[in-house]
Amino acid sequence: MTAGRRIAVVLANLGGPDGPEAVEPFLFNLFNDPAIIGLPGLIRTPLARLISSRRRASAQANYDLMGGGSPLLPETRKQAEALQTLLRDRRPTDDVRVFVAMRYWRPLTDETARDVEAFGPDDVIFLPLYPQFSTTTTASSLKAWKAAYRGSGALHVACCWPDASGWIEAQAEQISDALKQAGDAPMRVLFSAHGIPEKLVRAGDPYQAQVEATVQAIVDRLGLVDWQICYQSRVGPLKWLGPSTPDAIRMAAGDRVGVVVAPVAFVSEHIETLVELDIEYRHLADELNCSPYLRAPAVGTAPAFISELADVALRTLEAPGVAPQGPAGGARCAGFKACPSGCGRRKEIAA
Repeated sequence: MTAGRRIAVVLANLGGPDGPEAVEPFLFNLFNDPAIIGLPGLIRTPLARLISSRRRASAQANYDLMGGGSPLLPETRKQAEALQTLLRDRRPTDDVRVFVAMRYWRPLTDETARDVEAFGPDDVIFLPLYPQFSTTTTASSLKAWKAAYRGSGALHVACCWPDASGWIEAQAEQISDALKQAGDAPMRVLFSAHGIPEKLVRAGDPYQAQVEATVQAIVDRLGLVDWQICYQSRVGPLKWLGPSTPDAIRMAAGDRVGVVVAPVAFVSEHIETLVELDIEYRHLADELNCSPYLRAPAVGTAPAFISELADVALRTLEAPGVAPQGPAGGARCAGFKACPSGCGRRKEIAA
């Protein structure tokens, strides 16, 4: 068998602190990102130090509820291992290796870049674990990768995959299982996505439209009638996308229906699902007598999801530059100037 291509797949995600001592530096890295706080560095950096110092104790209390640190990295490594096994099965003549790059905590982007450089790939597939593109997530991670990587190989980027079939199938299965637990109780499915400020959407960020595309695909697959999109994790004084998930729970309580909360923009369990959804919002639902309160798990290593990641990676490998993935392709972000692909009016991400 002749040697094939050396292919590096880089799974990009936000990351999370792996212990108590990592909480404050993780928060600093997060708030010092110009994609998060769009101020000049001379102002942003001291502000990030102040915010991270003030939020350390409350954030640590939340991470203590999960054993002291975030489960995001272990979860992502399981996804990377499953994806690597599947890709090697599909490309037996190629040397395929899957790497993990976290934006705000270890393994940080520059650490992973050095590992990929040592591998010496012919092709690098940058595969963000953010299904929906946003300047605050995918764009920030890709910019960091371009700044850090100095190795070999052509770069291929999957900029988004909001309605890719395996991703939709995996979520639909989790939601369907949760609805079965409710029995005959009247239920509403709340699709909870991480929020972003409205001003980013007005500036051309396609995130909201892509969240809506994800939800519509799930709704169509399951034939849902009672459902709502909502947004969680709001911070700061700016107006964020709404309604908020707490407000959606209040509305469900007023309508006397239970809820299944589905983390529609998260592929792994982490603080937003295990603390916000499972503890804080469950407590709110109990106070409001919104019952039953059920939560669909993140897709994790669901076979349909891992298979879709492999499909996305291989389709991206055959596309030059930055390419959207999924049945709708670029139609989901046409007209959004923040989109980095060639599928509409666009503004390239700075290298």
